[in-house]
Amino acid sequence: MLKIGTLTADPGEKISGKLKVVNSEVEIPITLICGAEEGETALICGGVHNAEYVGIQAAMEIADELDPAEISGNIVIVRLANPTGFEHRTMSLVYEDGKNLNRVFPGSALGTLADKIAYTFENEIYPHIDYFMDLHCGDGYEGLHPYVYCLGNASDRVCEVSRKMAEAVDVDYLVVSPVAKGGAYNYAGTLGIPAILLERGSRAIWSSEEVSEDKEDVRNVLRTLGILAGETNHCFDAPKEVKSVIYDDAPAAGCWYPNFKPGELFKKDDVLGVIRDYFGNELHTCRAKEDGVILYETVSLNIMKDGPMVAYGVL
Repeated sequence: MLKIGTLTADPGEKISGKLKVVNSEVEIPITLICGAEEGETALICGGVHNAEYVGIQAAMEIADELDPAEISGNIVIVRLANPTGFEHRTMSLVYEDGKNLNRVFPGSALGTLADKIAYTFENEIYPHIDYFMDLHCGDGYEGLHPYVYCLGNASDRVCEVSRKMAEAVDVDYLVVSPVAKGGAYNYAGTLGIPAILLERGSRAIWSSEEVSEDKEDVRNVLRTLGILAGETNHCFDAPKEVKSVIYDDAPAAGCWYPNFKPGELFKKDDVLGVIRDYFGNELHTCRAKEDGVILYETVSLNIMKDGPMVAYGVL
C-alpha cells in the first residue's frame, strides 16, 4: 500500500488526486502508482518552477503512461508543485508571496505559501520515498542546453547513487551540486534520499520531442534503479562532468546582448555578452573567467540588476 495525504493506492493500482498544502486552501495534483511487486519508491516532480513546461508536461504524461504491472515498488508523481504560480503565469515564483519555491527548503508550516509547499513535501512525501527526480528547464527568459545535476553535498552513498542516476540520463553535461539546502532535490539529499535535477527546454515553451526525451530519461533512471521493468538503455555516452559552474548575475539593469548560444563553447576572456542602456551606452561587459560551455543564459532583451545573466560550465 502507498499512502500520501488522503490518497491510498493498493498493490497493482494507480490513483490520482490532490494533496492539500498544510494550512492553506491550495492543493497539489499528484498520482500514486503502487506496483504489482514490492520494491523501493521514487518521486518524479514537475513544476517546482511553474513556467518550466517541458518538465511539467513530462510529469503529467508519464503519470498517465506508467503501468503498475511493470513496477516493482512505488512511484509518486507530483504533476505540478506550484499550481497557483502556473495559473497566474508568474514564471518561477509562487503567486501569493513572490518566492522561488526552489530556494526555501526546508519549509515551514507557519510561513508563506512557498514555505508551506516545501513543508508539505518534507512531511507528506519525503518520508515515503527512496529516490527523487526533479524535472526542470530554463525559465521564460532563459535559453538552456540540456544537462543534469546530481548531489555532491550528502553522504557518500547518497552521492554515489545520485551520480548513478544522473549517468542514466541522455544529456551532454553533468553538474555535481555542492548545495545542501534551498532546493527541493538538494534538501532531499540531506535526508538520505539520492536525487537528481534534469534540465531540458527553455523560454516558457515546450515540444513533444523534448517531453519524449524527458520521459525516456525518467524511464531509464527507473530501470537503472530496478523500479521499472525492462532493459536499461546504454546506447549513449554518460554526461561529461564539468569542473564547476560559474553563475554570473547582472551588475546593472538594461538591455542584454549575448554573444554565445546555450551549448556553445568559448575561451577564457571571450566576451559572453554586453549590457547596454536605452541609448546604446555600454554598462557592463561580461567576460569568461575560464574556458567553458554555456549551460543557460538570459535570452530576453530585458535584464534585471542582480538577476541571472549567464551560467556556464568550466571545462
